[in-house]
Amino acid sequence: MALQSFGVVWCASYDESSADNTVWANAVDKLRLDKWLWAARFYKTRSLAAHEVGKGKVSVNDQLAKPAREVVVGDLVAIRKEGALVTVNVCGLSGVRGPATVARQLYTETPESRAAREHAAEIRRLAPEPAREIASGRPTKRDRRQIDLLRGK
Repeated sequence: MALQSFGVVWCASYDESSADNTVWANAVDKLRLDKWLWAARFYKTRSLAAHEVGKGKVSVNDQLAKPAREVVVGDLVAIRKEGALVTVNVCGLSGVRGPATVARQLYTETPESRAAREHAAEIRRLAPEPAREIASGRPTKRDRRQIDLLRGK
């Protein structure tokens, strides 16, 4: 039985390792990639999603895609955002942008992608603060005059 809310078609649970994958898509069988990325809240606007797909930052099933590429439940979508690669399985289709809790149910992130994202966040957390190296900030007018004297100007 498929659950529908906010124009969304859900799958029960998609697991690549399972031999009996039950995938449900009654009302909407296919959806444009840019529209799905927008509805799943990966991008703020649909035109931004189409622009990023056009730049080659999104692939579907390990193939570069165009914005009009149709995605179906069970596709593997890889999205490169801010230098990180997020890989998700499409678990539901929606033509409308609903709340974040509904959008989160449109996909499941792969364990490898989740581990890589958490590792990158840990590295950023442990990195030194770049602004800490600046002790006194911008030079004052007096400091600039002294620097000019030292340089011989």
